[in-house]
Amino acid sequence: MSYAMKAPARYSQGPGELDQLGRAAKKLGEKFLVICSTNNQARFGRRVETSLTEQGKEVLFTPFHGEATKAEVFEKMDLCKENGCDVVVGMGGGKALDTAKAVAENLGLPCVILPTVASNDAPCSGVAVLYNEAGVVVKAVLMRRNPDLVLVDTDIIANAPVRLFAAGLGDALSTWFEARACKKSGARTMARGNVSNTGLMMARLCYDILMEKGRAALEAVKAHQVTPELEDVVEASIYLSGLGFENGGLAAAHAVNDGFAQAPQAHGMYHGEKVAFGTLVQLVLEGSVAEELGPVLAFLKDTGLPMTLAQLGMDQPDRDILKKVAEAACVPTQSTKNLRADITADQVLEAILEADRIGRDYLGR
Repeated sequence: MSYAMKAPARYSQGPGELDQLGRAAKKLGEKFLVICSTNNQARFGRRVETSLTEQGKEVLFTPFHGEATKAEVFEKMDLCKENGCDVVVGMGGGKALDTAKAVAENLGLPCVILPTVASNDAPCSGVAVLYNEAGVVVKAVLMRRNPDLVLVDTDIIANAPVRLFAAGLGDALSTWFEARACKKSGARTMARGNVSNTGLMMARLCYDILMEKGRAALEAVKAHQVTPELEDVVEASIYLSGLGFENGGLAAAHAVNDGFAQAPQAHGMYHGEKVAFGTLVQLVLEGSVAEELGPVLAFLKDTGLPMTLAQLGMDQPDRDILKKVAEAACVPTQSTKNLRADITADQVLEAILEADRIGRDYLGR
């Protein structure tokens, strides 16, 4: 048995932090390729350019087209090489960031990550998830190293859409339960080692912060305010969850999320929303008692996260489609096996239906 840990070289968080980009990144290179949507360039591009040019750096913006596909990655790689860029910057949500990480990994260049939402735990990880044009996961690129700099401006996070912030809470919620399962089963993590006590501790701290301060942080986002609770929960959703899943491991919650790619009705849901329901499914598979389910159900309800299939867009669930979801969650490459090696697709299907029943009962529907 061996333990392994991965983390970004530097993580920086606070209000107005985007304006410190130039100072934080000045030793990484001279010409920065910034991958972001046209909307984010319009909103934050001037601040990025000003901060970098004040340090004598060159900046080239390139539009992210919405999906982290291989074609998008190759296009940005070509642009980077043609223009002599030596640092890759990703700014935006998870898919823009994963595109930048994949480009940097393939070219062997430093990577800077600027999340504009706290919707998932992608920013800190050394994993870049790629999709096809239909939005179905096709590959997870395991990077040789994590980003060189992750810079989180909490003023920007506080003014991002509330639903996206809540989705980040859902993604982070799974961290403790999946890490705990991997520790128990002896599964290896994306850091290519077994779960260390440090990884497990970060996952547990993530959960504790969510339970204590997640609701208040959500209210802060609704009010567009940076509060101490928001700062703590952003740290949990982005940093602790990112390190927690990579060093603590994934289990059924994320596998069920991936499985919902087989359900067209759920395609409008965010990653963290599907993971939230997947966490409930995993707890059912583990036979969790009411004392453990209660706080999770209360958190899902209070934050508006899905705890029923109807809330995932499946008002009239089709058992055949749900069977495909369960089967996709149990393929050999999926992480359901990290919960227990002998779990079958039929057991996952029944757990999905039971999680839905528990959620409906809790909501009185």
